[in-house]
Amino acid sequence: MAGTIIADTLTHSTAGSIATNYVVNGSAKAWVQYNTSHVVQDSFNVTSVTDVGTGQGTINISNAMNNAGYSLAYSSGIVGPAINGLRISAMATSSYSTQQVNNGGSYADSDFCCTSVKGDLA
Repeated sequence: MAGTIIADTLTHSTAGSIATNYVVNGSAKAWVQYNTSHVVQDSFNVTSVTDVGTGQGTINISNAMNNAGYSLAYSSGIVGPAINGLRISAMATSSYSTQQVNNGGSYADSDFCCTSVKGDLA
C-alpha cells in the first residue's frame, strides 16, 4: 500500500553494559577495525587489540559472548607483499586471536584489519 508506514518495535534488554535494543539476532555483536600498530580505529563492543607480535593480535571483547562457538569474519589489507593467509585462533568468550601470513610465509602486519563477531552475548 503506497504511503503506509509499518512500525517495528524492538524489545529492550541488557547484555552486560550494552543496551540490546539495537543488538538484535543476526547482527554483529562485536566488530573492530584496527591499523598496523594495532590501534583501534573504530569498534563496537571491543575494548582493545593487543599486539602479540608481527602479524598477530588479540581482540578483547567488552561484553563477553555466551560461548566460544560464535561466528567470526576477518579481513585485512596490505600494500605488499600480499597476504597469503588469515588465521583465527584461540577463540574465547572475551577474546580471540588473529594471524596474517604473507606470500613469503612470514607473519606480516597489514595496513588495516577488520573483524566481525556474530553469536549470542552472555
